[in-house]
Amino acid sequence: MSGSGFAQLMARFADAGRDIGLCVAGGNDPEVINAAADALRLGLVGRAVVTGDASWIARHLPVDVAKQVDLRDAETPAECAEKAVAVVRAGEAGIPMKGHVDSTSYLRAIVSRTNGLRDGGILSNVTVAEMASYPKFLAATDNGIVPAPELDQKRQIILNTAPLFRGLGVDPVKVAAVAATEKVSDALSATRDAIALSEESRDGKLPGFVVDGPFGYDVAVSRSAAISKKLDQSEVAGMADLLLFPTIEAANAVAKSWKFHGQAETGSLVLGARVPVLLNSRSDSAARRINALLLALAVKAGETK
Repeated sequence: MSGSGFAQLMARFADAGRDIGLCVAGGNDPEVINAAADALRLGLVGRAVVTGDASWIARHLPVDVAKQVDLRDAETPAECAEKAVAVVRAGEAGIPMKGHVDSTSYLRAIVSRTNGLRDGGILSNVTVAEMASYPKFLAATDNGIVPAPELDQKRQIILNTAPLFRGLGVDPVKVAAVAATEKVSDALSATRDAIALSEESRDGKLPGFVVDGPFGYDVAVSRSAAISKKLDQSEVAGMADLLLFPTIEAANAVAKSWKFHGQAETGSLVLGARVPVLLNSRSDSAARRINALLLALAVKAGETK
């Protein structure tokens, strides 16, 4: 892979986040603690609040970062998530990280209409991957929140990624609307939505984005596939930055396949909230959690542009 990658983001943001606070929901896991400690050592953040079993966390917290960490005792996954969100709402931290809690409890706290981090619009999940087989970052959405987005929701899901891609320096963002076929079919709403979004893009209604489709996955990411199907006149085909999937199952499966079969370095965020929200699997390594944090810092940089 050439161009921007996670190593470049690390070089850019190391020691640049001393005034940013991290809040970890559920710190009762060595990889979670290691990720928070690494973020502090690298200067990606300057302080951290960690919820969970405070006595366990205190015993496992590295001595060199202990003074930068505030522990908040919480018993259940739901309580861990709710206390973490409350910390962010109070302005004590600017970035929440999913620790050793289940996604349901974490997202329920995030999306709560009374005590969550909603900012008026819909929330969406994006996973960004760096793979040797692709020349730049490749992102998939929505792989974690909206089960089967309708046209209006797809439009907002695309726009939710704007600060992220601005922060990554991608302009314009090439969006492939993925479907099972490149032919428009009355039976497949994904194909009709792809045409509608493509037309809106051409009309300037999605500033900063070039949307095209419908494209099968192969056409979206392979220029040779696009040429073989005579779709190489598209500036998106084979060169997508963002894959917009028709269902959560499709996006989730593809994003996980990158990690397990494509040896990809990945990071995942929830976008559209008051702050960028880190959303990792409980099985993710400290390195992947740091990747997500780097993406969140890119979002914050993109919000100021």
